[in-house]
Amino acid sequence: MAEETQAVTATLVDARGEICPYPLIMTQRAMTALAPGERLKVLVDYPMSVEDIPRWAEGAGHRVLRVEKTGNALWEIEIEKG
Repeated sequence: MAEETQAVTATLVDARGEICPYPLIMTQRAMTALAPGERLKVLVDYPMSVEDIPRWAEGAGHRVLRVEKTGNALWEIEIEKG
């Protein structure tokens, strides 16, 4: 039997070029618009954001699905709203 997969659409926050605290603020604002279970993908190029955003998300009851370096100085952070 074939396994059924369902595509999950993630809202995108492009915080490239922003420095602390703006990537975190942009992430927090975007999360308020989501329903529980919806996902947010955040693009950042500011190294501290790679630590700050997942720490905030977990502390706020969300689930960090992945933090992945996708380019020279670019990371993708994917979060599921709790």
